[in-house]
Amino acid sequence: MSAEIRAFIFDLDGVLTDTAEYHFLAWKRLADEEGIPFEREENDQMRGLSRRDSLTVLLKWRTIDEETAQAWMARKNDYYIASLANISPNDLLPGVRPFLHAAKMDGLHIAVGSASRNAAYVLEKLQIFPLFDAVGDGYSVVNSKPAPDLFLWTAGRLNVNPAQVIVFEDATAGIQGAKAGGFRTVGLGDAVGDDADIRLKSLEGETPKSVIARLP
Repeated sequence: MSAEIRAFIFDLDGVLTDTAEYHFLAWKRLADEEGIPFEREENDQMRGLSRRDSLTVLLKWRTIDEETAQAWMARKNDYYIASLANISPNDLLPGVRPFLHAAKMDGLHIAVGSASRNAAYVLEKLQIFPLFDAVGDGYSVVNSKPAPDLFLWTAGRLNVNPAQVIVFEDATAGIQGAKAGGFRTVGLGDAVGDDADIRLKSLEGETPKSVIARLP
């Protein structure tokens, strides 16, 4: 294994587990209650975004007063949390658990860098929280993806240089943020753009060594 890479940072939604449907249903319920048209295509635009930026997408860039915005975001989050009550380790995406364990066995630091403010809760429900050396979430920084701040904050907790880290993302905003911070990138799934250093369908069948070997 190359000594250059010392750590992996993983987005949560769409990379370790797929809670996108839960997010869609929560935003859809809020939108229906407020009489706002909202479809799945708009939900796809929210991938990798903070709750605040997602609300902006929902509003189609119209503005509402701050008190109403906070109340709406809280309602959406309540709906989302309620839907996560039954999430379990069975909701890990294919290949995730063996990949994480292999990374630990290879001596790599691993962390989560997610815009979600519920990241720790979801990781606990998935029973993988103890595997991670650091968790960066929606509470960690002010500027969310596509700013590089969250990844830089998380790399700082790992005490590694961004050039020594691979970020795993399923969203274009995440890839853009990671590249802006000087990180290497792996884009997972079909939704991510073409800017990633490596593109993979999933982590199934992959190993840390196989991913690192593909870096350009």
